[in-house]
Amino acid sequence: MSRLNLDDFSDLIERPDSGTRRDAEERRQRLAVPPGVLGRLDELGEWLSAAQGAVPVRPVEQPRVVLFAGDHGVAELGVSGRPAGGAHELVRAVLDGASPVAALARRTGVPVRVVDAGLDCDPELLPADVVRHRVRRGSGRIDVEDALTPEEAEQAVRLGMAIADEEADSGTDLIVLGDLSVGGTTPASTLIAALCGTDASVVTGRGGAGIDDLAWMRKCAAIRDALRRARPVLGDQLELLAAVGGADLAATTGFLLQSAVRRMPVILDGVVSAACALVAQRAAFRAPDWWLAGHASGEPAQAKALDRMALDPLLDHGVTVGEGTGALLALPLVRAAAAFAADLPETRLPEENAPEAREPGEKLPEEHLPEQRPAED
Repeated sequence: MSRLNLDDFSDLIERPDSGTRRDAEERRQRLAVPPGVLGRLDELGEWLSAAQGAVPVRPVEQPRVVLFAGDHGVAELGVSGRPAGGAHELVRAVLDGASPVAALARRTGVPVRVVDAGLDCDPELLPADVVRHRVRRGSGRIDVEDALTPEEAEQAVRLGMAIADEEADSGTDLIVLGDLSVGGTTPASTLIAALCGTDASVVTGRGGAGIDDLAWMRKCAAIRDALRRARPVLGDQLELLAAVGGADLAATTGFLLQSAVRRMPVILDGVVSAACALVAQRAAFRAPDWWLAGHASGEPAQAKALDRMALDPLLDHGVTVGEGTGALLALPLVRAAAAFAADLPETRLPEENAPEAREPGEKLPEEHLPEQRPAED
């Protein structure tokens, strides 16, 4: 297997069709509802139309939630509100329909796919179709060691690419992307700090489960130490993912890049998917044109990453649970934008009321002349 070079994606990824977007914008000007009154939904409809290459836009009929799962060794330091090695419990809750994303997906009729990239549990605890892709059992403690070997990092990225191909080939027309991890916000924040050239304290948040001040200080220290290990390998995205990422983050990065290659739009969730998107953008600058930011998670690192990619969150409801929940909450907005763009009627000036064409200098007929009023005394 030849070594994967993420920079090659720069030549493979094209932007959504600009001509189609112009056609969608022109069609919007002809709709009976005045431009601007639908707010950002106009922009969403035009973006989706360009991504599909279709005017009018087609409805989003086969969306899917894809969640990459993994455990992170750095959680042993007490940087998470959940116990280290406990991500498999999050996976089980999703599979049993007992998590927020599962409940919402069930109500909206959106299927959920969970991919074990690096859970730290016995494979027998979960279904075979979930664990069969696992790259390794847990990722290394990034403050003192690499998260992955170079070979494992490449395997994880290729895993994400393969999952994207499977989804595109099956007819999935939009992805809601999320993660199921314990300790995952620490490597995610490290990646964002490294790529944005900022300090640990600027990107360190409380995580989806929430942590107290002491745990926040431990997390900040872990990110600081991991940054020392990340900066020497900033020139190679694959090495960066191996040093301070993790199997689930590397797989998510590969998934995002290949989804853009396959022209499959993606709604990002929280700080983990934002970090992977930032790595992917470093490899292929056109890739963010295929993504939407579903919501603001409250994590400072996510806000910094989205700002760097010029992605404006669709929602800001204070949802911090993760697991793709915030991104899935944004899906109805995207569907509504598609419905408005496709189903609202067009309106034109009736031909019988349109002024007749005339030669230059020709006088208007009397019925079209303005009424003459007598001059005032």
